[in-house]
Amino acid sequence: MAKHIFVTGGVVSSLGKGLTSASVGMLLEKRGLSVRMQKLDPYLNVDPGTMSPYQHGEVYVLDDGSETDLDLGHYERFTSGPLTRDSNYTTGQIYLSVIEKERRGEFLGKTVQVIPHVTGEIQQCIARLAETKDSSGRKPDVVITEIGGTVGDIESLPFMEAIRQFALTAGKGNCLFMHLTLVPYLKAARELKTKPTQHSVGLLRQIGIQPDILVCRCEQPIGRDDREKIALFCNVPVDAVIEERDKDFSIYEVPLSLVENRLDAQICERLGLDTPEPNLDDWHDLLNRLRRPDHEISIAVVGKYAEHRDAYKSIYESIDHAGIHHKAQIRIGRIRSEDVEAEGPERLLSGYDGVLVPGGFGERGIEGKVQAIRWARERGVPFFGICLGMQCAVVEYGRDVIGLENAHSTEFDKDTPHPVICLLDEQRDVTDKGGTMRLGAQPAVLAEGSLIASCYGKEEVSERHRHRYEFNNQYRQQYEANGMRFGGTSPDGKLVEAVEIPGHPWFLAVQYHPEFKSKPIAAQPLFAGFVGAAVAHRKRRNERAAQPADSHQPNETQHVG
Repeated sequence: MAKHIFVTGGVVSSLGKGLTSASVGMLLEKRGLSVRMQKLDPYLNVDPGTMSPYQHGEVYVLDDGSETDLDLGHYERFTSGPLTRDSNYTTGQIYLSVIEKERRGEFLGKTVQVIPHVTGEIQQCIARLAETKDSSGRKPDVVITEIGGTVGDIESLPFMEAIRQFALTAGKGNCLFMHLTLVPYLKAARELKTKPTQHSVGLLRQIGIQPDILVCRCEQPIGRDDREKIALFCNVPVDAVIEERDKDFSIYEVPLSLVENRLDAQICERLGLDTPEPNLDDWHDLLNRLRRPDHEISIAVVGKYAEHRDAYKSIYESIDHAGIHHKAQIRIGRIRSEDVEAEGPERLLSGYDGVLVPGGFGERGIEGKVQAIRWARERGVPFFGICLGMQCAVVEYGRDVIGLENAHSTEFDKDTPHPVICLLDEQRDVTDKGGTMRLGAQPAVLAEGSLIASCYGKEEVSERHRHRYEFNNQYRQQYEANGMRFGGTSPDGKLVEAVEIPGHPWFLAVQYHPEFKSKPIAAQPLFAGFVGAAVAHRKRRNERAAQPADSHQPNETQHVG
């Protein structure tokens, strides 16, 4: 049977359970094991699809259309095991399933209770993932299940009880409990404090869970005395107290730090897994590229939720991956689209080597995105639009180049005279029933000789979607006649997947979300193309700046379209 690792967190939230779990998964894969990752979230929402980015951060979308927690992005970026709707469950989903079974009479008239019915449902979700097969037909050797929230939260109690019961059923040696905790440093006292960790583990033990390994987040190194103190009061061996110090340079240092502390070796020993030492040459090369860049550039991300870093988590990671690919150090400017409306794009965007406009929902800040796109288009600055970013690019081009006065999306202006973005007829038919969202992996055919096809190096791709509104095909001929190219469509040609402007240094926008398929050692092709164009743009700027003042250098502004 598969081995199981349960990851819990204590003391405070946001300790990085997802990143630590993903790092462990990667290290076990490097040892030749097949790994599946899973997140159990204690909130009552059925999924994060309707939650505000300010509350939850980005919604991460899987190939099968599941809207999931952003930690699954860490899982995919670090590991290669497939993720499906079985990889993320919420309290809402668990209770919904139990209630539906009760309504169907599956409990045969019994009183439905948290124990054993809710905890039993949770255990079934864990066991189900252990039975899934990858594309080669292989079942997982190890399943890593992260429990969201912090030990002591009332919401997480059913999950804690469920994994306690699961370990009893699975048998000794088949389950391992890893607890992530905080060891704070008090500057006034000039010492680390172990008491929060002791209390956190005490709460776990009251539930009936004895952690096997403690991963201790800290700002300062944990000395031998403190390690022994933690081990004694938490009832774990000293070598099971793993230091995980804050990483100021890059999150991609975390796996190597864990290897130095022998976390992966201890996991294998405790679970009886006979594996070779991991080969981490590619990870060392990745960090060398980060530490020794050949270029320095700046990218402006103009979004509605720019002040909340996690709202565009995968976007920022994908830009970093492309920077690693090009050995470029990238400064990312997080610019609120509403500020562009108030202050103008020239003041906020001058000096950037590329402009990226990401997705979002709702009318707020739309005109700021449109202004930013116009600024990038007219000045020949590399531009990349994603989802709503593509729709705004279509609106901007229609208004300013084609002359479609007040062109807009019907999402924001139902009475616009030129609905260049709208719901398609088949979507309107199901509006009352819901289900208008295009979710998950969808194929796209790329035009021969297009910029987007050159980035991918092929003419058919599959990418993940999360949107409702589409380009209005009634305007297609007008756009093509005025210089905009449709670089990608659905296989039947009915849905526009990508637009670009020939003659511009790099202007590309896509309806889907390519950021969900980027990895640190395999940059997503469109992000790699965008960052490469930004590097070239910076070189041109530097060359112009180096020319003598009387050399009659051309004006930097390049009006395109």
